[in-house]
Amino acid sequence: MPSLTEPKLIAGNANLPLARSIARRMSLYRGVDQGLVNARVERFNDGEIFVEVFENVRGEDMFIIQPTSNPANDNLMELLIIADALRRSSASRITAVIPYFGYARQDRRTKARTPISAKLVANMLTGAGIERILTMDLHAAQIQGFFDIPVDNLYASPIFALDVRTQFKDRMGDLMVVSPDVGGVARARELAKRINAPLSIVDKRREKPGEVAEMTVIGDVTDKICLIVDDICDTAGTLCKAAQVLLDNGAREVHSYISHGVMSGPAVERVSNSVMKSLVITDSIQPTAEILAAPNIRVVPTAPIFTQAILNIWNGTSVSSLFEDKTLRPIYESLYHMD
Repeated sequence: MPSLTEPKLIAGNANLPLARSIARRMSLYRGVDQGLVNARVERFNDGEIFVEVFENVRGEDMFIIQPTSNPANDNLMELLIIADALRRSSASRITAVIPYFGYARQDRRTKARTPISAKLVANMLTGAGIERILTMDLHAAQIQGFFDIPVDNLYASPIFALDVRTQFKDRMGDLMVVSPDVGGVARARELAKRINAPLSIVDKRREKPGEVAEMTVIGDVTDKICLIVDDICDTAGTLCKAAQVLLDNGAREVHSYISHGVMSGPAVERVSNSVMKSLVITDSIQPTAEILAAPNIRVVPTAPIFTQAILNIWNGTSVSSLFEDKTLRPIYESLYHMD
């Protein structure tokens, strides 16, 4: 049964192009004008965030589109304050659509006297009145358990599988999916299964945080087209080094598929000057002009899958159906034309 309330979209400043794209697609799918709720998200001179919603949202099903990417603290506070404004305006339900969930890398205590910041952020989101989370490729799956509210975690791998089958349609038998570390094997295995390709691992040893001392390739990549799969590309140092190691071990080409292009510091320059033929990222984080201008970086849209997920949540239908190729293909057919 469809909900009796109307789905309404509101966005902070973290990724307005993605929010507008979701609104346009929802207008297309529903056949009604589905613009973003008219609101202002501003800052006082001292940096305090102020939110004012200009439309009536009483009894409505609200979706806040706001990744908590750089600047993570500002974008997180925007999300919390928007949620508080909606809760105090008697919204029926508040869902936070967080394409990139910041602080996800702090999901456990790695040494004494350190925080579990992902759990703290989960508590803050729930305390602000958010009743559901929709996100993509959490860095650690157990973060879903940090919440006492429903969490829908979408995956980029079905989208990447469509892209791979389009970009390498005549060379599918030469592909090898590579996990850049042991911790990412499950993610890489998922893509490998979808495209029916073998799996390899780059085992890395660190002398200290942020510095890789040695890399070893587990598996034979000789004359293979290697696809490195990971969830986050931050400074791209490890990624570029892994690409070089794969070529040194006999790989023919190296490409990378990364869910969230954080791309901080020298990342774009490193990727542009690396041996990688291409780096594919999603627009879960708004790509900078430098990223868009890079010759070997491509951005694939997440608006189609997020739009359908929002509609499924509103309608009370399955979100996990979007993990299936037969369900995802139709909403991406304008981008990937396949028989």
